[in-house]
Amino acid sequence: MSSLQIYLQLAWLLILSALLLAGTGIMAGGSSSAAKKKKVPAIIVFGDSSVDTGNNNFIPTVARSNFWPYGRDFGPAGAGGLPTGRFSNGRLATDFISEAFGLPATIPAYLDTSLTIDDLATGVSFASAATGLDNATAGVLSVITIAQQLRYFKEYKERLRLSKLGEAGAEEIVSGALYVWSVGTNDFIENYYAMPGRRAQDGTVGEYEKYLLGLAEAAIREVHALGGRKMDFTGLTPMGCLPAERVGNRDDPGECNEEYNAVAKSFNGHLRDTVVPRLNKELPGLRLVYADTYDLLDAVVRNPADYGFENAVQGCCGTGLFEAGYFCSLSTSFLCTNANKYVFFDAIHPTERMYNIIADTVMNTTLHVFL
Repeated sequence: MSSLQIYLQLAWLLILSALLLAGTGIMAGGSSSAAKKKKVPAIIVFGDSSVDTGNNNFIPTVARSNFWPYGRDFGPAGAGGLPTGRFSNGRLATDFISEAFGLPATIPAYLDTSLTIDDLATGVSFASAATGLDNATAGVLSVITIAQQLRYFKEYKERLRLSKLGEAGAEEIVSGALYVWSVGTNDFIENYYAMPGRRAQDGTVGEYEKYLLGLAEAAIREVHALGGRKMDFTGLTPMGCLPAERVGNRDDPGECNEEYNAVAKSFNGHLRDTVVPRLNKELPGLRLVYADTYDLLDAVVRNPADYGFENAVQGCCGTGLFEAGYFCSLSTSFLCTNANKYVFFDAIHPTERMYNIIADTVMNTTLHVFL
């Protein structure tokens, strides 16, 4: 055999080996990719202003925040911000949670027609500021009911199925997604305590609480029937310590309304100890968790300096005592210079920094089970 033939054979062997190695690499890469496939492919959100990323921008309601100073710190530092419809100076807790799961850093609003199904496939919010579990709560400011949010979810499922994802891809997203619920505060503050008609109809606050828990359970059951399996129902925060409720506390002006806080704790206790265990037992494949935010926000409000805050009594906007929504846009001359020093951005809603702390806490105490 000539030296040329030997050289050609060796060259061929080297090429063949390279091809085999490449093939092995491709196979290994595919296996590794499958192994690393996200356990949670999307975050799907239902609720109120605590998780509305802009749906109310697209409906006729005064419950909006798509204007300055909301979104002042949204986006890259120094970029000037962008009002998105989030009731905060920046991102919400669910945005940070999405990022913690390796998904996009912001969750889009379903009603934003500029978004494609690809934009929505990794997460979507159906939430609407000023809504509640009770349809009557949503009616106060003409916002999106939970029932309508669930109808949007059905529509979303169909859009996924009809897209390039197909039946299998849509099912993978729906069954693997984490469903986050954050709702209930408005039912008590905006409806039960503010509207005498609701109290006359439902009697004691305990009876109304029982009614709301029934609505929460029914909504969870509906999402389960539609294919949802991983769910988080976030408990109520100490709503009596919101700046707006402090200033409206006739019995002890300027202090937390402890009656409202007691209602939140009672609702949370029944949700945690009764509703969650029962549904996990009754619904096949369901993994429902209760995320506590009450204790965290209570601790921050009572000892803000321990968490690096300077003010937990007023919001950053205006006087910080009653302004929210459009009232914030009328009070920009009183806007604080550094929202990171404040627990609340307006008289009701937390700052981006507080939402980040909430997200970190919930991830470490509850949602890590889905990682």
